[in-house]
Amino acid sequence: MKEEKYYELLKDSFKTSSEIYTELINLEAIQSLPKGTELYLSDVHGADLAFDHILRTGAGNVREKIGNCFSDSWDAERMDRFNLLISYPEQALDDDEGIFEKDKDWYKQTIRDLITFMQFCAVKYTRSKLRKALPEEYTYIIEELLYTDLSQGEKDVYYNNILSRLISLNQAEPFIAALCQVIQRLVIDHLHLVGDLFDRDCGEQLVMDRLMAHHSVDVQWGNHDILWMGAMFGSKANLITLLRIAARYGYLFELEKAYGLNLRPLFLFADSHYESKDAFRPKEGPSEHVFREESRELLTKVHEALAVIQFKLEGQIIQRRPSYDMADRLLLNEIDRENGTITIDGQVYDLSDFPYDQFDPDDPYQLCDEEKYSVQTLMESFQHSEKLNRYTDFLLDKGSMYLIYNDHLLYHGCLPLTEDGELDSFSFEGEELSGRQMLDAFDTYARKSAADRSITDDYATDLLWYAWCGKKSPLFGRDRMTTFERYYIKDSDTHKENRNPYFQLRDNKAVMSHILKSFGLSHERSTIINGHTPVKVKKGELPVKADGKLIVIDGGMSAAYQEATGIAGYSLINNSYGFQLVTHQTFESVEKLFEDLRDDTQLKQVIDGKRERKLIRDTTIGESLQEQIEDLQALLVYLHTKA
Repeated sequence: MKEEKYYELLKDSFKTSSEIYTELINLEAIQSLPKGTELYLSDVHGADLAFDHILRTGAGNVREKIGNCFSDSWDAERMDRFNLLISYPEQALDDDEGIFEKDKDWYKQTIRDLITFMQFCAVKYTRSKLRKALPEEYTYIIEELLYTDLSQGEKDVYYNNILSRLISLNQAEPFIAALCQVIQRLVIDHLHLVGDLFDRDCGEQLVMDRLMAHHSVDVQWGNHDILWMGAMFGSKANLITLLRIAARYGYLFELEKAYGLNLRPLFLFADSHYESKDAFRPKEGPSEHVFREESRELLTKVHEALAVIQFKLEGQIIQRRPSYDMADRLLLNEIDRENGTITIDGQVYDLSDFPYDQFDPDDPYQLCDEEKYSVQTLMESFQHSEKLNRYTDFLLDKGSMYLIYNDHLLYHGCLPLTEDGELDSFSFEGEELSGRQMLDAFDTYARKSAADRSITDDYATDLLWYAWCGKKSPLFGRDRMTTFERYYIKDSDTHKENRNPYFQLRDNKAVMSHILKSFGLSHERSTIINGHTPVKVKKGELPVKADGKLIVIDGGMSAAYQEATGIAGYSLINNSYGFQLVTHQTFESVEKLFEDLRDDTQLKQVIDGKRERKLIRDTTIGESLQEQIEDLQALLVYLHTKA
């Protein structure tokens, strides 16, 4: 079999031994280059402008590299302006901004500076990889400028002639913009998105489009991502829940327009069956949506209608899946209509403004005909949205429940643990699984549900709802989701959601090391990268835990979380020397950046001490290259034996 493999390798890729030697030299040279810079982000939650800003600036990496490259000859103001040009070339080149005096000399010097900086940023890349990053229309010109030796007088004239011709043809600004975009790409070699792209804000379209256009990316699914994926794959409960969240945060109308959702039957039903209640008025925040009063009233009614449908659909899942062990969440069974109360965990509580007339007392989880029709039309329009299909297909292709990359472990939520720190288990159709096997099972069932999206109540599809809110879900990590209580019970004691022991134990180095070892990671540098729970910096909480064995990078990118966190999110950079944690401040607007002429929204903190530089041979990519090297060496042996 091996001989056949080497023969096929030879036949498909190499005609002579010389070609094999050349490829071996190339691969071994790549192995000795410094590893590329990785950027880790999590919990974007539709915060499109902040997300775009972080990608454009490389989480502050562009400005840092400018300092490293030009600190001997430039002052801070010039470096700040150059940073704005690279990060926002379209705005910087706009005459209305007026931050540059654009004449022929400025164009020439700026292109020279950009080429110099591009050379500085490209030192980790082969010529071949750099060429792939160049825009097709300018590849030849950029390569000529990059590789021209200006120490030769004739070459300097040649270089200047290229620049002069670009200017005379009115191509200087498009060329500058193209150079800036290449630099943005070079500064970050690979992007990790550690979950939760959706919900809380309405910018998920721009976030997903930006992500799908990125040159190198992976995604670890978060609970909000699995909510949307489950809706696309047929879970009615997931669909109604994500729409309820949209109503709660005031962007349901935007979803209707963006994805062509048929909300009319739902609107008509809600308007005729519900009253406007304060508990269901859309949340107001820093980015408050402006509604006409009649729109606000309608959204408030729709919000409650969606909540009631959600509770019914959830109850149906709990009833048909007793193995989920969620019978305590069949709350509609515990309502005393005569006394207006509900019993939870043996305690009786008053219900506040509860819509008794929307529930059948004999079968409270049964949808009425109008609710069934609303759900049906919503599901049909959701599943037929071209955009949403592209987004969920991308998440399936690039995403997973977890990722092992460069000796680090990435997952969004948690690994369910017992009180004593052991891996807890969950029963998948009678098979008890924990730890890595549990995550693998959730991943497998998600892909199984995606394979046939017309089935809405099979085990795989129901599991996508459990992944959203089940008490042993690694994406949720709490014992219950108290949505019902928050709407209808004033006693705040019922609103509590107890975290899985994982969150109390994640500062325990021994426990986190045990988790890493269970995934085959025993390297002293190995770290868990985690999102999901906003780090409350204003209360003194730190993102680096367990002596560096775990880093939580959810700092509240979405404005909905920033009152609690006190910052506007974290990002994590891993270059060839180790980790840097970036703390982000609130991103107001591009206009504010140009008003201040600098970007003060990002503050870096080096986590790792001075360490030996990590090369590509020490990375996940390096492992793949090493396999190719070994195959080529074996191929040479095979050829010599045949000679």
